[in-house]
Amino acid sequence: MTKKYEDVNLYELLGIEPEAQEHDIRKAYRKKALACHPDKNPDNPKAAELFHELSNALQVLTDTAARLAYDKVLKSKKAAEIRHKQLDSKRQKLKEDLLLREQEALHAQYSRRSSSYTVVQKTDEEILQEQIERLRREGSRLLEEEQRLLREQLQTSFADQAQKNRQSEEAQCYRLKIKWNSNGGYTEDKLMTYMKKYGDVVALVMSKKCGSALIEFKTLEAAELALAYEKGALENPLRIEWVDASRKEANSRKTQTPNSTIDYEDLVMRKLRQAEERKRLIEQMQKEDELE
Repeated sequence: MTKKYEDVNLYELLGIEPEAQEHDIRKAYRKKALACHPDKNPDNPKAAELFHELSNALQVLTDTAARLAYDKVLKSKKAAEIRHKQLDSKRQKLKEDLLLREQEALHAQYSRRSSSYTVVQKTDEEILQEQIERLRREGSRLLEEEQRLLREQLQTSFADQAQKNRQSEEAQCYRLKIKWNSNGGYTEDKLMTYMKKYGDVVALVMSKKCGSALIEFKTLEAAELALAYEKGALENPLRIEWVDASRKEANSRKTQTPNSTIDYEDLVMRKLRQAEERKRLIEQMQKEDELE
């Protein structure tokens, strides 16, 4: 950790009570670590530091000996804080001077210590530090398990987000299915002539089966205009509908039609999009053919 263990309240860091059981500690760690994981927060320079601190907190609080040592230090620190508040500023200054002199004397004693054995009682902070060093040497199987679960959760989360992104991209595709009587004699060029006046056409694909095609417009407005107004040849009218079922439902609920004052003659066709778009439409048309 960037801070000393005795300077951080690990319970507050995890958002748990000091009496929390191991399963509560693990649950709190998983929730907080998942939220601040560096992979989910690449633009936050403090995310990695916080994730590291949370991991260390889990390691200490789920190890019996380390937790006992930490709790003892934390209890002593809180007791000292209470005493500190009870002292006035003058007495506090005298107390700090006394503690400083005691520490200097103790250091001098250690320096003058002879080769004879001397038993020196370890402080609570030294005991805690020893436990921390032990954990660093031995590692923590529990921490490894929790971090493995975190990685799995992140992979699932990223996969879900990718799926949502794909669905969002798909929602921006304005595709219509065109049908007519198979003896009508519609060609790709003829259909393009009918459709291009409504807006930019991304791709137009004729089905292998006579009497149907798929068209994709660049904008929603163009697709809605074609859907609302295009009838094709009088002797063999075109039947047009959305490919996307959700758009069909939305269209059936509409009570207003597109603005009829739009100047269609100003809407011109541009180049078709990349070959990938056409390939995707062909694949979709093939799927449609297989279903019919």
